[in-house]
Amino acid sequence: MKITFIGGGNMAVALIGGLRKQGYSAAGIQVVEPFEGARQRLIAAFGVRCTATADAAALNCEVLVLAVKPQHLKEAVAPFCGKLDKQLVISIAAGLRMADISRWLGNYKKLVRTMPNTPALIGAGITGLCADPAVDLEGRNSAEKILKAVGSTVWIGNEEQMDAVTAVSGSGPAYVFYFIEAMEAAALNLGFDPRSARQLTVETFLGAARLAEQSDESISTLRERVTSKGGTTEAALLSFGSSGIAGAIGHGIMAAKVRGRELGEILGKD
Repeated sequence: MKITFIGGGNMAVALIGGLRKQGYSAAGIQVVEPFEGARQRLIAAFGVRCTATADAAALNCEVLVLAVKPQHLKEAVAPFCGKLDKQLVISIAAGLRMADISRWLGNYKKLVRTMPNTPALIGAGITGLCADPAVDLEGRNSAEKILKAVGSTVWIGNEEQMDAVTAVSGSGPAYVFYFIEAMEAAALNLGFDPRSARQLTVETFLGAARLAEQSDESISTLRERVTSKGGTTEAALLSFGSSGIAGAIGHGIMAAKVRGRELGEILGKD
């Protein structure tokens, strides 16, 4: 399977690095990247072929990965319009709908839309994928194999839900960092030095997440196990509840979903 990446930014680097670690040959990967510095870094790091523009060799692939910023995607795929035949096209451009990408490619239908998140940069991402009906099982398996190089995957049956994927997991790392910031600030206010405050906070998140991942019990059950009646944890959770934190998180995620839909409409215009 030959793969051509359009764009050589952070997510492309993560995917190429993940594929190479899994034993994928550098000879099977090429990148179209206009910036010389980025091309040289990719060549030095992975030994893959890089070109500044979409030449004939770039079309000689089974999979085309669209890894440019959403606002630049229409321009980036223009050289491929009407020239694709059997290639699977995978988009990792946030917000852009398959109908718009298809139109920009000359009504090409063999598309998979994905939404990875930034932990993919360390191989710990989660990616939502949605395939056009024109994509067969082999194509779905190929898309899943590529995105699993940077973490876990979840298939989404309805493309309308991709805005929700963006709101929950795509933007989700920022929510976690926001909570970590708040906890770290509280630790500093309680007299801990910065290094200890960061360690106590970050490792608490890591441990709790691993416990949730490895447990068959619900998240609410795990929370209840830490919450003794009349204890310190209960005092904190009651305070969170009175401040409406759970509701605020829900409202924030809904706002992210709405904005994702709006951006899709804006970015998808001709």
